[in-house]
Amino acid sequence: SLIQNFLFHFRDFLPRGSGIVTRRPLVLQLVNSSTEYGEFLHCKGKKFTDFEEVRLEIEAETDRVTGSNKGISPVPINLRVYSPHVLNLTLVDLPGMTKVPVGDQPPDIEFQIRDMLMQFVTKENCLILAVSPANSDLANSDALKIAKEVDPQGQRTIGVITKLDLMDEGTDARDVLENKLLPLRRGYIGVVNRSQKDIDGKKDIQAALAAERKFFLSHPAYRHMADRMGTPFLQKVLNQQLTNHIRDTLPGLRNKLQSQLLSIEKEVEEYKNFRPDDPARKTKALLQMVQQFAVDFEKRIEGSGDQIDTYELSGGARINRIFHERFPFELVKMEFDEKELRREISYAIKNIHEVRTGLFTPDMAFETIVKKQVKKIKEPCLKCVDMVISELINTVRQCTKKLSQYPHLREEMERIVTTHIREREGRTKDQVMLLIDIELAYMNTNHEDFIGFANAQQRSSQMSKKKAAGNQDEILVIRKGWLTINNIGIMKGGSKEYWFVLTAENLSWYKDDEEKEKKYMLPVDNLKLRDVEKGFMSSKHIFALFNTEQRNVYKDYRQLELACETQEEVDSWKASFLRAGVYPERVGDKDKASEAEENGGDSFMHSMDPQLERQVETIRNLVDSYMAIVNKTIRDLMPKTIMHLMINNTKDFIHSELLANLYSCGDQNTLMEESAEQAQRRDEMLRMYHALKEALNIIGDINTSTISTPMPPPVDDSWLQVQSVPSGRRSPTSSPTPQRRAPAVPPARPGSRGPAPGPPPAGGSALGGAPPVPSRPGASPDPFGPPPQVPSRPNRAPPGVPSRPGKASPARPESPKPPFDM
Repeated sequence: SLIQNFLFHFRDFLPRGSGIVTRRPLVLQLVNSSTEYGEFLHCKGKKFTDFEEVRLEIEAETDRVTGSNKGISPVPINLRVYSPHVLNLTLVDLPGMTKVPVGDQPPDIEFQIRDMLMQFVTKENCLILAVSPANSDLANSDALKIAKEVDPQGQRTIGVITKLDLMDEGTDARDVLENKLLPLRRGYIGVVNRSQKDIDGKKDIQAALAAERKFFLSHPAYRHMADRMGTPFLQKVLNQQLTNHIRDTLPGLRNKLQSQLLSIEKEVEEYKNFRPDDPARKTKALLQMVQQFAVDFEKRIEGSGDQIDTYELSGGARINRIFHERFPFELVKMEFDEKELRREISYAIKNIHEVRTGLFTPDMAFETIVKKQVKKIKEPCLKCVDMVISELINTVRQCTKKLSQYPHLREEMERIVTTHIREREGRTKDQVMLLIDIELAYMNTNHEDFIGFANAQQRSSQMSKKKAAGNQDEILVIRKGWLTINNIGIMKGGSKEYWFVLTAENLSWYKDDEEKEKKYMLPVDNLKLRDVEKGFMSSKHIFALFNTEQRNVYKDYRQLELACETQEEVDSWKASFLRAGVYPERVGDKDKASEAEENGGDSFMHSMDPQLERQVETIRNLVDSYMAIVNKTIRDLMPKTIMHLMINNTKDFIHSELLANLYSCGDQNTLMEESAEQAQRRDEMLRMYHALKEALNIIGDINTSTISTPMPPPVDDSWLQVQSVPSGRRSPTSSPTPQRRAPAVPPARPGSRGPAPGPPPAGGSALGGAPPVPSRPGASPDPFGPPPQVPSRPNRAPPGVPSRPGKASPARPESPKPPFDM
């Protein structure tokens, strides 16, 4: 009834009846508009001009979700009503509190409805209308109790008293409406709704409002506050509260809109005079895009990019990692196996001497072994070129992301640059192969870093003495870090993370990085690396250490599985193990060993010849020294060669020739054709710009055309915390005994009155504040004079809104009211 009165220019369209009628929340948005119609959210695009159809749709939509036998649902029905006769408000009609389930309602109907109410009334921007009938005990109102729970300060609660015309003769709710009895911070507003007889008689809402106005003007207890009673005044209070809320949020909203406007203003400036078919614009845009691409590419390679990625390496950083981590790792991976190398040296020496017994170490054996090792470098060098090319192409794609608005230009630019990189690939690989061939062409045994035969023999004797005496030098730490031992069973504690320390002699792990509690120390002699496939449920990358002599590595484990979070971390650890002399396992090692044993079994015979053993050791030291020089040279020249022939050349090509290639590849109009997404984005940007400008203008108008009303001061609402009296016993102080015109509570002693704690006098702009407390008849001739002081009263439970005991109050068959509306 209350919500329908707000829509007094419409016919009845809200369902009415006996029992529980509101079984789903109804979110009703009133929008002031020049036309009049209704819209449902679940019927998008359909406008209801006949409000009888609106009522039928509400009933049908309720039954669609809840059934037709009194079931309930928290899913709201959203209805928007446009009309020139309404104020801008949003109201939510909620089901009333039900104690006893009926029909299809569940046994916990009371708690379900309470939870449903709480979803709405707990929101801070929600104003609570606590609706209570005048002919019942206000102190036991469920609506006010729930409002007190969610709004203890009373800043959002307005009391609404209905059925004032049905109170017993000689009783009234004046003290309640004056906010002297059972006070609320925002006070109470009285309304008179239509009776069921009026509804059945098709009484017009306009006539009902006129009758409500007449009732307040003619009633002796309410005539002095008639201008602060009734449905129209309640509408104004709610609208003023909405105005207050809007004005409170305006400063923050204005700042947000202004910052958004500034952020898009520069981009919108380009769009304001935008003409898609202007050739000058297309030429300018093409030049800008090429220049921007060249700058972005160079920044990604050389560094100092405007957007620095903090999650992964990209561009020049990844290429640097290839040069100084991946490529050296690939070189070391090609490291020769010690036993195999010594066997090859011994075979070379024997084959050079043939039937004769050599007295001197042949230098041809040294050259043969070195050339064989240098040829192995080709593979990692070519792999390095391939990795750099992959990163360059990826960098090009990253740089062309900014060209997404011109898909044809982006595609063509990627094609041209990628084709150039592929052309340079052949030239770079040829140059790399030339470097290897140059190393093979001449063995420079006069190199300053080469040890020579004399030093090689001397080193051999020193090494033998060192092995006998033991290494007493300080051990250099190669790497420290966290690793997870992955192959410990669940019964023994499962996978666990330890702090590992790798040196040239051993691998140790500790409980933590303080390195106080050592768990184990594993010598690195005879250890090798192998990759392990990660498990089905594992996200970590795993590698394993194993013993080449088929011994247990750690306790009763044949191999020690170590896990890292990323593959890059695994590669880095592998490189560190290579420095410690722990090499990766190579496929076919076992086959080669068995083949050597079958080859006459002389792999053991040469160790019996001391002279051959010395010659092998000498050649071994010479090869080691010379290959160190070659590796150092290759590690130095490879980055320089790739940078010169590949990367710098590509940068020069982008700066000097890319634009010419773009012009020669086809029609400029086709290249600069916008994508549909870009056209849509431009339109949305312009719409947003104009919407922001309009919103700022509206905010300015609101600031100049509206005013805020202050929040009423707090009142003593401790009466809301009084628990209801158990059934069967009625407290005389809280019973709804009819109150006559005598004061409800004893007056205070003279001089004890202070300023009234109630709100200031309400005017046309007062928002939800309690009406001023008028004086008693005869106390002041001015009915709108200053309010009297609220008299003190004994510390006892306050009486309720009166009704006559022992006699049923006149009842109206009206639809059950929700405890509050919003």
